[in-house]
Amino acid sequence: MGRALVLGGGGVTGVAWELGLLAGLAERGVACDEADLVVGTSAGSVVGAQVCSGVPAAELYEAQLRPPRDEVPARLGLGVLARWAWAGARGRDAARARARVGALALSARTPSEESRRAVIAARLPTAVWPARRLLVTAVDAASGEFVVFDAGSGVSLVEAVGASCAVPGVWPPVTIGGRRYVDGGVRSPVNADLAAGAERVVVLAPTSAAVGPMPRLSAQVAALRSAGARVAVVAPDRAARAAIGRNVLDPTRRAASARAGFAQAAVVADEVAAVWV
Repeated sequence: MGRALVLGGGGVTGVAWELGLLAGLAERGVACDEADLVVGTSAGSVVGAQVCSGVPAAELYEAQLRPPRDEVPARLGLGVLARWAWAGARGRDAARARARVGALALSARTPSEESRRAVIAARLPTAVWPARRLLVTAVDAASGEFVVFDAGSGVSLVEAVGASCAVPGVWPPVTIGGRRYVDGGVRSPVNADLAAGAERVVVLAPTSAAVGPMPRLSAQVAALRSAGARVAVVAPDRAARAAIGRNVLDPTRRAASARAGFAQAAVVADEVAAVWV
């Protein structure tokens, strides 16, 4: 396998920052959206579906600068994060830890699946799986099993992305084939290990915090490098963190986050190009 682009989770501001960064890199001749493999987790699944659709990165970036209209405001507050961390940090069994987080998601009061599906569908340029290999991560809410959806899974792209974006305690788990699924970030905020086998890997990680038995991004990257891959990891810089703010689900911060990603591309372009070009 040649080049892999790994897109981590980070809410609506993470979507915007990643698209701004990708557009800025493309403007400088570093076309990460031309990856052979794209791995998307949560916000990254949205970006992955978008960049694999064939829509130019510049156009996707420009869309992030428009005033939000259909986005439902939400808050990923400290209370939700604390309950998530408490459930996930107990014990060393990763699947059981994820199932505890899934149980929180199943019992939470959230908007309906139907309304959330409409929001996800509106974010995607197409509902058809792309020709390029796209992996979308999710977690079975009941068993804690880590699941990777792709074009051969028999699951619609909207369902897969919706499941990957189903933040526990905020958005409803997504029903697929009688099972209910939550955010792929419950297993790992980035899931960079799914790029194993690629020779060159670029990882965009709006957040990389991990609790309990969650795989650490540092360990995933180390394993990729040990296997011979060249890897570049980009996280939001100080200006981007300020633009994103404390609530990654605040759509009013989308444009600022996108601009911050675009500006950061000028700083990291050489580092990314050394791996990618």
